[in-house]
Amino acid sequence: MDADIITTEQKNKATFEVNVLEEAKNGDIEDYENSLGSYSGNSTNIKRRGKFSTAIKSVIGKIELEKKGDLSVKELFLYNADLKPVESERRTWKWYNFVFFWVADSFNINTWQIAATGVEAGLPWWAVWITVWLGYGIVGVFIVVSSKVGSYYHVSFPVSCRASFGVFGSIWPIINRVVMAIVWYGVQSWIGGQCVQIMLEAIFGNDLNTRIPDGIASPNATTFQFLGFFLFWLFSLPAIWFPPQTIRHLFTVKACIVPIAGIAFLIWTIKKADGIGSVIHEKSTLTGSAFGWAFVKSTMNALANFCTLIVNAPDFSRFANKPAAAVWSQLIFIPLCFSLTGLIGILVSSSSSLLTSDGSVLWSPLDVLALFLDNFTSGNRAGVFFIAFAFALAQLGTNISANSLSAGTDMTALLPRYINIRRGGYICAALALCICPWNLDSSSSNFTTYLSAYAVFLSAISGVVTADYYVVRRGYLNIFDLYSGEKNGIYRYNTIGCNWRAYLSYICGIAPNITGFVGDTGAHTVPGGAMYPYYLSYFCGYFASFFVYCILCWIWPIKGTPVSTFFEKGWYEEYAEVDDFDEIKLKQVIENGMGDITTKLD
Repeated sequence: MDADIITTEQKNKATFEVNVLEEAKNGDIEDYENSLGSYSGNSTNIKRRGKFSTAIKSVIGKIELEKKGDLSVKELFLYNADLKPVESERRTWKWYNFVFFWVADSFNINTWQIAATGVEAGLPWWAVWITVWLGYGIVGVFIVVSSKVGSYYHVSFPVSCRASFGVFGSIWPIINRVVMAIVWYGVQSWIGGQCVQIMLEAIFGNDLNTRIPDGIASPNATTFQFLGFFLFWLFSLPAIWFPPQTIRHLFTVKACIVPIAGIAFLIWTIKKADGIGSVIHEKSTLTGSAFGWAFVKSTMNALANFCTLIVNAPDFSRFANKPAAAVWSQLIFIPLCFSLTGLIGILVSSSSSLLTSDGSVLWSPLDVLALFLDNFTSGNRAGVFFIAFAFALAQLGTNISANSLSAGTDMTALLPRYINIRRGGYICAALALCICPWNLDSSSSNFTTYLSAYAVFLSAISGVVTADYYVVRRGYLNIFDLYSGEKNGIYRYNTIGCNWRAYLSYICGIAPNITGFVGDTGAHTVPGGAMYPYYLSYFCGYFASFFVYCILCWIWPIKGTPVSTFFEKGWYEEYAEVDDFDEIKLKQVIENGMGDITTKLD
């Protein structure tokens, strides 16, 4: 009896195996061995599981940017077409493209209002304007310093920071930058939406906000405000489509239109007000050390506003047609453009005191524009519409350059197999919509303070990266090893691919500013003296992490540096020719493995 039962069972299993084999031949089951191993006597369930698995793999296969081929899983994580060094065909940014970029970026509402904090703190307008010149002059130096690695080795920030933080340790700095880009994209889009609101009011009437029923149950947004925000967000999407090497044309257009609109706005405001107003005649209400610290804080506002762009400067400089293109154009025109925009903002706001019924000063240009619509003539409507359009274009250009492209570039390093710059840009836009930026930008929120205070964390990252490139490596990078996750790769450092020296230096850069950060955000009350280092937060974070990293690398040297002793002189930066990067990389992967590459591009 037992023998008969065993024989029947064997027959059933044999029949099942034949059926599975036929289904595998027909493509209904992708993994024949796994299907046999999961024998349960019911081939229908296995067939369904096989079809579902095939469908999932088919979807994944369609969204893949890089097929596995001869590359390992580690190599796929570190590489795709947008992460690779920029070949000469795509290096199309000339010196004047960088000029147009900063002319375009300087004219936005944030820059327009940069002087407001200093004047409201009690400084005279001329002192505030000096701080703007000084602050953005320092910014220009930091930008040029950060740009060199992109200009010479044609790699973006997510790739270049692998040299200092490690090929996998770089994930944390990248995540920091991605999160900030998404949040700023939402906030800047909300401000751009306010420009659209002014445009709609110029067309349909300045009471449009009351005629549209409010159906949003939020104290921080109305239906009309959300309409302006959504229209700005929607019309921004086509600009994300264009790759970085061609988006420069948007900045050229913006650089031609927006400054003209800004100067016209200044002249129009002064004419309507019949004067420049009271701000330029007001004297300082501060003296002694109070004046000095207010001056310092106003200067640091420029750095806090620029900390994200300093970090990801290589994202744009890698497209420079030659290294010099990204030097003087930025060193000169960053302070020049932002200072002129700040001056226009001061003069317009000063004139606004003659237009308001109570003599109050309006520091937002959109508030000044809204006043012009009180006299609802066709001329005023047309003027307000075109100036508001220029501001909307300014916000669009700033959002694309500072946030969308940065987020897209950084996301390529998180999931290179599935995300490129374009996809990353659209993911950034989608997430920016989901975070409900009207709640972040509300008057009762301290979120703007948090954003500015975040310079503490990004400055420490910049300090580590700069020390590694300029002091430890003397300008030398092995491009191939930047894309290698193998254990003997120069930038692998250890089993987890993380440089502990960089992280310890990063923490040391943050530490001096933590007390001031807590006090500035209002979480706790801290002694006044503890806030003074925080007023210099960018410098404290940057140079603390810079010097600590240098000391750690002196005590515990790292491999892959061109000098044998820390105090040995020499500079080893070379202009890399990378047009054949793909061919050399693939050949080395097949023959030796990425970790064996020690050849430097000449």
